[in-house]
Amino acid sequence: MVNRLADATSPYLQQHRDNPVDWWEWSAEAFEEARRRDVPVLISVGYAACHWCHVMAHESFEDDAVAAQLNADFVAIKVDREERPDVDAVYMTATQAMTGQGGWPMTVFATPEGDPFFCGTYFPKQQFTRLLTSVTTAWRDQRDDVLKQGAAVVEAVGGAQLVGGPTAAVTAEMLAAAAQGLAEEHDRTYGGFGGAPKFPPHMDLLFLLRHHERTGSAEALELARHTGEQMARGGIYDQLAGGFARYSVDAHWTVPHFEKMLYDNALLLRVYTQLWRLTGDVFARRIADETAAFLLRDLGTPAGGLASALDADTDGVEGLTYSWTPAQLTEALGEQDGAWAADLFRVTPAGTFEHGASVLVLGRDIDSADPSLVARWQDIRARLLAARAGRPQPARDDKVVASWNGLAVTALAEHGVLTDSDPSRAAAVALAEVLADRHVVDGRLRRVSRDGQVGEPAGVLEDYGCVAEAFLAVHQLTADPRWLRSAGELLDVALARFGTGSGGFYDTADDAEKLLTRPADPTDNATPSGLASVCAALVAYAALTGETSYREAADAALATVGPLIGGHPRFAGYSATVAEAALTGPYEIAIATNNRTDPLVTEAYREAPGGTVIVAGAPDLPGVPLLADRPMIDGRPTAYVCRGFVCDRPVTTPKELIARFQR
Repeated sequence: MVNRLADATSPYLQQHRDNPVDWWEWSAEAFEEARRRDVPVLISVGYAACHWCHVMAHESFEDDAVAAQLNADFVAIKVDREERPDVDAVYMTATQAMTGQGGWPMTVFATPEGDPFFCGTYFPKQQFTRLLTSVTTAWRDQRDDVLKQGAAVVEAVGGAQLVGGPTAAVTAEMLAAAAQGLAEEHDRTYGGFGGAPKFPPHMDLLFLLRHHERTGSAEALELARHTGEQMARGGIYDQLAGGFARYSVDAHWTVPHFEKMLYDNALLLRVYTQLWRLTGDVFARRIADETAAFLLRDLGTPAGGLASALDADTDGVEGLTYSWTPAQLTEALGEQDGAWAADLFRVTPAGTFEHGASVLVLGRDIDSADPSLVARWQDIRARLLAARAGRPQPARDDKVVASWNGLAVTALAEHGVLTDSDPSRAAAVALAEVLADRHVVDGRLRRVSRDGQVGEPAGVLEDYGCVAEAFLAVHQLTADPRWLRSAGELLDVALARFGTGSGGFYDTADDAEKLLTRPADPTDNATPSGLASVCAALVAYAALTGETSYREAADAALATVGPLIGGHPRFAGYSATVAEAALTGPYEIAIATNNRTDPLVTEAYREAPGGTVIVAGAPDLPGVPLLADRPMIDGRPTAYVCRGFVCDRPVTTPKELIARFQR
C-alpha cells in the first residue's frame, strides 16, 4: 500500500494517512487508475472537525478487513470539502438528488469517469461492508444498469446547476416580504428559525439588523436581539472561553455539536458587534469582545492566518473538554462556589448531555447584576477555565482558508473601529497581509495554506468575494490605497472568469478543473454564497471608487436571486443584507482629517447605517478616490456624506453628521 496522504496539506487528509485504506487524493491519476483496473471509485468527502467523519473512519477506514475489501475492489479517493468546495458541491447535489438529503461524511460510488451512481452519507460498518459487496457485484454483473444510473444522476446534477433562471430586481417590498417570512418562522420562545437541529442564523440576523436600520422595523430588531440573546446564553456558546459551536442538536441551544468553526464565529462577531452598536446592550458587547478574543487566541496560527476549526471530539469523545458534573464543579471550585456555579450554569445531577454531565448555559442575567456578583462570576469563570485547561483538548484544523479568513478580517475591522479595539484593528490588517502576500499568486487566489505554504486548490467564487470585501474593509480602516487596488483586481478576475453571461456567477472559474458540471449555487449555506459575497464587495467598491460598472454588475447579480430573497429568505440572508445596503445607497462618507481618532470619525462609524463606506484621511490622499477634492473647512475635520455620488453640504460636528442619517 502506498501512503499518498503523507504530504497532503489538508489536516483532514492527514488524519487518514495511517489508515490501511490505499487512499488517493482527488486527482486525474486516481481516475486513470480506476480505468486501468476497471473498478469503480469510492469518493469519501468530509472535514477535520466532523464528528461522524471520525466515527466512520474509526469503524471502517481503520479496520483491516474493510480496508482490504476497499483496496481490492475500488480506487478510494479522500476529499477535504473545505479545500475542494467545488468537488463537494457537485457530489452533494448528486447525493441530495438521489437521497433527498446530504451531510458529511459523504460517501459516493462513481464510475472511473467520475459519474456518481450511488450516494449516501454515514454508513455503520456492517452496512458499509454489505454496500461494498453490492456495488462490486453490480459493477461486475450489471454494468449497463450501473452506467445508466450514473447517467441519470449526472443529468439530474446538471439540471440542478442550471443558470439563467427568472430574475427580479430587489425592491423594498421584496425585502419586507423576506423580513416577514423570517418573522413567521421565528421561534418566539428560544429564538432562531425552525426546529432542531438549529444552526446560528448569522446571515439572516445581519439582514434583519440592516432592515431595521433602513425601515425602523422594531420587529426586525427584536428578532435579531432575541435570537442573539438565546444563543449566547445557551450551551452553543462557550460560557468560559467564548466562541460558538457549529450548531445545537436541540431547539433551545443547550447541547451543541461541539466543533467551533472560523466562519461561524467571524459572522457572529459581526452580528453581536452590530447588535451592540444599535442597542447599546452590554451583554451583546461582551459576547462580541469574547468572540473576537476567541478568534485571535484559539485560532491564530504561528505562520499567520486563522485556523479553520476546533474539533468536535477530544480523544474520540464528543464534548469531553466542555461538559461538567456537579462533582467536577465542586472539585474545581470548592463546595460553596461549586454549588453557586451549578445553579448559575444549570448543572444538575441528571445532566443535560451524556453520562450525567451538563453543557454550561447561562441561567440568568449576570452582566447587569450587582458588581460583587459580576466579580464572583468572573473569578469562577477563570478558575473553571484553568481547570478545563488541564483536560485533554480538541484537535485543531490549522489550514488557513482564504474566504473564511476574509470573513474574519471584515468582522475584526468592524469590531475594531466600533469598539476602539487595537487588537482587532491590528489583527484585521495582519490577516489581510497574509491573504495578499500568501494567497494571491500571479493575480489569482489560492484557497488554502498551511504552515506558511500555499496549497494548490484554486480559489472559488466565495474566496474572491470574501477576500475582496476584506480588503475593502481594511482600506476603510487604514485609508491605504493598496487595499482598494487589490480588491479591484480580485473583482476584475471574478467578473471576467466567473460570470455566467446572464448576470449571475458560477462558483468556479472558466479555466478551473472541469467537473461533472460547473457549480453555480446562489444560496447561502454555512457561509455566504459566492454570489452574495462578490455582490457585497462590488457594491462597496463602486461606492468607494465611483466606478458605476461594478454597481451595475452587483445589481444584475442580485436580480438573479431576487425571487429567492422574497420567497426563501433563510437561504439568501447575505444577498438580502447586501440588497439592504444597495437600497440604502449605500452612504459614502469621506472625512477629511489629519486625526483618524477625531470624534467625527468615531460618530460616523457608530451612527452610519450598515453597509456604509467610510474613509477618513488627509484631503486628496493619493489613490483614495473618496477623499479627492474634499478639503477641511477652516482647518477642522470635515465630513462629506453622499449617496449615489450625490453629496450633502459638508459638516464639521458630530451633531450635524448624525442628523444626516435621520430617516
